[in-house]
Amino acid sequence: MRSRQADLDNWTIALSQSIADGLEEKDIQQVKLLVQRYGTPQTVTLRVFSQQGSLLATSNPKLDSQVKDWYQVPGMREALQNRVQQGVAKGVLSKDDRLYIARPIERNGQFLGVLRMSMTLEQFQRQFARLIWSILGTLAVTILMCALISNRFARSLSKPIEMMRNFAIRLGGGHFGDKLIIHENNELDQLATELNRMSERLASLDQERRVFLANVSHELRTPISNVQVTVDALRGGAYEEPELRDRFFQTIESETKRLSRLIHDLLDLGRLEAGVAKLEKQAISLHGLINRAVNALEPRMRTLGISTQVNVENLMIEGDPERLLQAILNLLDNAIKHSAAKSQVFISGYKQGKQAIIQIQDQGKGIKEGDLPRIFEQFYTTDPARKGSGNGLGLAIAKRIIEAHQGSIIASSSPNQGATFTIYLPLKVTTNS
Repeated sequence: MRSRQADLDNWTIALSQSIADGLEEKDIQQVKLLVQRYGTPQTVTLRVFSQQGSLLATSNPKLDSQVKDWYQVPGMREALQNRVQQGVAKGVLSKDDRLYIARPIERNGQFLGVLRMSMTLEQFQRQFARLIWSILGTLAVTILMCALISNRFARSLSKPIEMMRNFAIRLGGGHFGDKLIIHENNELDQLATELNRMSERLASLDQERRVFLANVSHELRTPISNVQVTVDALRGGAYEEPELRDRFFQTIESETKRLSRLIHDLLDLGRLEAGVAKLEKQAISLHGLINRAVNALEPRMRTLGISTQVNVENLMIEGDPERLLQAILNLLDNAIKHSAAKSQVFISGYKQGKQAIIQIQDQGKGIKEGDLPRIFEQFYTTDPARKGSGNGLGLAIAKRIIEAHQGSIIASSSPNQGATFTIYLPLKVTTNS
């Protein structure tokens, strides 16, 4: 309709020039010929009016002869006042909708008359009705097809969802390690993959829990059994022999301390893994922290004939000094246990990017390559060559402390060349004012 309105505007501009020629020469016959030539009573109606608003020429004289007052026809009043008027209105004597334009005819600033052109909208309305019915028909077919497709899709979707629901129920019932197989190349397949990973992880955690409980039971049973046997022996008469009695009391004291140390380490490890261990963070001198650890173990190293070689830069880190000291003491304790007599433990600390690197290297027998991934496990006892008098929790606790400080720790080793533990800790962030 906008396009047709623009056409009407262009047509009337062109026709008004030709009609203006006839009106200037007062050649009404020429004006009538132009109107008859370009007007079509069924679709397009042309009318030319005088300056006073009287009809001079029309392409539909039979209809227009019945009109009494042209001032009431839409657009005529404005056009006679020398204003262009266009829009949509009912026909002059009919009820059909029409586009119209009423344009003043001018020549050299002189008002000569009015040209009114109108065009029926019946063709457009028929086209619009066909379009509406086509859209409604297409919509109905689309809805039907969508209903069929969605029904089939829902059936295909509900089956894997039902399988995943049953799989989740089995996981909730403790059946870890099962595998869910869904052959779908979409998000359901990815979800099934994640569920399988979760099942494997839960199975692994369940296995670790069982091993942990078995190890804890074993570690607790040994000192308790030793204490029980010693008490029974004392009750059975060993108490009367002073030398034997003192040795048994020493055994009870040693096993009690061992049991207390084990319980303390288990509680410490539990707090670290649960993330509830509170860290009292502050600025720490790395050089001072290493010196504290070395000084604490110096009497023991002197007794064993082990010396240390320390090369630590003056760096500042941020963290809980007591927790970090505990981690380094555990690593040094491990190095001392597995160092040969008259050997050295090398400790270095330096800056690398935004991290402080701490390396502790011993000169022991080293760690087997296959055991390196498990060295930080709780109660690690795989390699007899690295067993000591501890309870197997020292390295696990050290690792959790380092990770709680947003750091990391790795172990490396070569046969008969000792083991090296490398700690990565973030440097203290300094702000310049």
